[in-house]
Amino acid sequence: MLTELMPSKEFIQGLPKAELHLHIEGTLEPELKLQLADKNQMDIGFKTIDEIKESYLFNSLPSFLEVYYSGMSVLQTEDDFYQLAWAYLEKAAQHNVRRAELFFDPQAHTSRGVTFETVFNGYYRAVSESDKLGISTDLIMCFLRDMSAESAAETLEQALPYKDKILGVGLDSDEKGNPPLKFAEVFRKAKAEGFRLTMHCDIDQENSIEHIRQVLFDIGVERIDHGTNIVENQEYVDYINKHTIGLTCCPVSNGFVVDDMKGQEIIELLEQGVKVTINSDDPAYFQSYISDDLYALAQVYNLTTEQVVQLAKNSFEIAWISDEEKTKFLAEVDAYYQASSAMK
Repeated sequence: MLTELMPSKEFIQGLPKAELHLHIEGTLEPELKLQLADKNQMDIGFKTIDEIKESYLFNSLPSFLEVYYSGMSVLQTEDDFYQLAWAYLEKAAQHNVRRAELFFDPQAHTSRGVTFETVFNGYYRAVSESDKLGISTDLIMCFLRDMSAESAAETLEQALPYKDKILGVGLDSDEKGNPPLKFAEVFRKAKAEGFRLTMHCDIDQENSIEHIRQVLFDIGVERIDHGTNIVENQEYVDYINKHTIGLTCCPVSNGFVVDDMKGQEIIELLEQGVKVTINSDDPAYFQSYISDDLYALAQVYNLTTEQVVQLAKNSFEIAWISDEEKTKFLAEVDAYYQASSAMK
């Protein structure tokens, strides 16, 4: 049996998994960034891939976001957005991602003059073709919390003509001074329109536990993105366990932003039965796709194969898919695990 062994990188890469915390703009690899800058005749201040990579020096959420938002200026046309999303989906297929729920940030583009229609149509075209790669895919539209609630409300209105093609809404960007309650009304309207709800509660932020309280009891989210500070309040841990509210965690990006993967918290939650999951967040910037995150966590914290398999199962169990799809994907995980066990 594999139970007591740490899994290999090959095992983790082949393991069927769902990615539920992935910012599609955060998959803009240096090669594509340079290619789009050249196509769109833009001077982005870098001439080589190495120069771009050298600029990826982050020690906080704000320092990361500064590089993140400036980089996406190369996205100008519908085809640019399509290329970005398709490049990620091809990479995800190599990691045996069977389900992907992709965050996208329309305000980051409409605020610089790109239309909502341009952004959405490019992304959706890639999503609608993802079955060719064996991936079930949907889009989750995020509001930028460091912009106004009025801007979020305007973005929701822009999205309504496409609401049958957008699975849910989320909240991301700089959390400091931007609590969940700032967006309570727009999330109430989004829920009334049929959107699923999630919100970022970034790690070790100002008022982290209060923000978690707000997303759980004032907003009523179905998932929390990041959220491992919840271990500081056992009552809240018990609540998400009882109501099957999952956490979409990103250990490698955690390590860049606060120098702590939050692995101990992830393991503690996993052992309590919380539906905690592992995801890659912004893999082009942290140079770690989902299997890399899982492997890094397993190596640093000596996870067993059984624990890694449970993390993969959790990802399907809290995915926003039908029960029939969950059953299918969970069976794939079991079959893969059993086949790997038989080879030992």
